[in-house]
Amino acid sequence: MQDYYNPQAKRVAVMGGTFDPIHYGHLVTAEAVRHEFQLDQVLFIPTGKPPHKAADTVSDSESRYLMTLLATESNDHFYASRMEIDRSGFTYTIDTIHALQQIYPVDTEIFFITGADAFYQMFSWHNAEELLKTCTFVAATRPGYQKEELIQRISATIQDHPMQRFHFLEVPALAISSSDIRARVRSGRPIKYLVPEAVENFIKKHRLYQKEESPHDIS
Repeated sequence: MQDYYNPQAKRVAVMGGTFDPIHYGHLVTAEAVRHEFQLDQVLFIPTGKPPHKAADTVSDSESRYLMTLLATESNDHFYASRMEIDRSGFTYTIDTIHALQQIYPVDTEIFFITGADAFYQMFSWHNAEELLKTCTFVAATRPGYQKEELIQRISATIQDHPMQRFHFLEVPALAISSSDIRARVRSGRPIKYLVPEAVENFIKKHRLYQKEESPHDIS
C-alpha cells in the first residue's frame, strides 16, 4: 500500500472492476467524480478472483493490473492498486473497504464509484447492507438515465441510511464497455481512441482477447 498511501488524504475514492481491459470510459468517469467531489486520490483496484465471474472468463490478474497501471500513470490523482489481486481467495469489496479504513486516517471519507446499472448488482454482494452503509457512493449515469427506481430500491433496502451518501453523476463516456472492446479485438476491429495507446499496445503485444489460431491486427 505504501506506493500510493497518502496520510494527508481526506477524500479517497475506490474504482473497482475487472478492468478487462480498462478504457477511457473508466478514466473519464473517475476524473469527473474526482473533480465534482474534490477527491485527493482515486484508487483503481482490479479485482483478483471475482466471485460472480467464472475464472476462465477473466484475463489473468497481472495483465489487468499492468493495463490499469499504464492507463493511470499520467494522472497525479490516480493510483493502481494490487490490493485485491494479491489477496488470496475470492475478492469481496467489503474486505477492501475495511482494509482501506485501517490504512487511511480515521477521518478520511471513502467514496465508491460505480455505474448506475452495476449498482443493482450490489444488492446481492457479500455483506451488501454493511457496504452500503460504509461508503459514500457515486453512481455514474448516461445522459437521460432514469434514476427514480434505483433511489427507491436503495431507500427500501437500507431505510436507516441517509440518501445524502448516494450521488448520481452524468458521464457521457459510459457508452464504452470492456465487453465491446474484447469483441472488437476478436473480430479484428479497431479499438484506437477507446483505450489509452499504452493499453492498446499492451493488448496487441500480449495478444489478449484473441484466439491463438486466428490472430487479428487490432491497430
